[in-house]
Amino acid sequence: MAISMLEWLSTIAQVLSVWYALKNNVLVFPTGLVGVLIAAYIYLFRIVPPLYAEGLLHLYYVVISVYGWYAWLLRRADQTLVFPVTWCNKKERLLGLLIVFGSWSALYLWLQYKTDSNTPVADALVTSFSVLGMWWMAKRKIDNWIAYMISNAVAVPLNYYKELSLFSLMYLLFFFMAWSGFKAWKKDMNIS
Repeated sequence: MAISMLEWLSTIAQVLSVWYALKNNVLVFPTGLVGVLIAAYIYLFRIVPPLYAEGLLHLYYVVISVYGWYAWLLRRADQTLVFPVTWCNKKERLLGLLIVFGSWSALYLWLQYKTDSNTPVADALVTSFSVLGMWWMAKRKIDNWIAYMISNAVAVPLNYYKELSLFSLMYLLFFFMAWSGFKAWKKDMNIS
């Protein structure tokens, strides 16, 4: 399994992005943009059959990263953050579960019946939890780390199966970084 230069560049940018997220630093978004654009290209055009949902997920990351970058910089008149780190409330968690179930169902059906995907269950699952994780990240919800831990746990074997060994290792690292981010955001933001 040869590792391409594009996979290295994407991995380095994405690891930096998650590192900045762990530190609650707005640089999560510009570094992430570089990594996810390259990853989208790899997922959609460099492997056969493509990881369609993963590729589309990375294009979603581009859009939500621009939104998140803007949202993280917003301040009220008293200079406090519009989106400080908080837990999701019950309504947000229920909506999150509905988003995961609905997007997984739709993606799975599309991948299974309309594409040549040979990994529809896992590809749809990684994507669904990541869509939720990124939305919650843009809103600075501490729960984003839980969604990412689930997504990363599935992404490790999925990427290894697709012979993207460096991406597989990256997602393993992301799993542990998500755990660290979860603990750090709780501690540093005095959230209990």
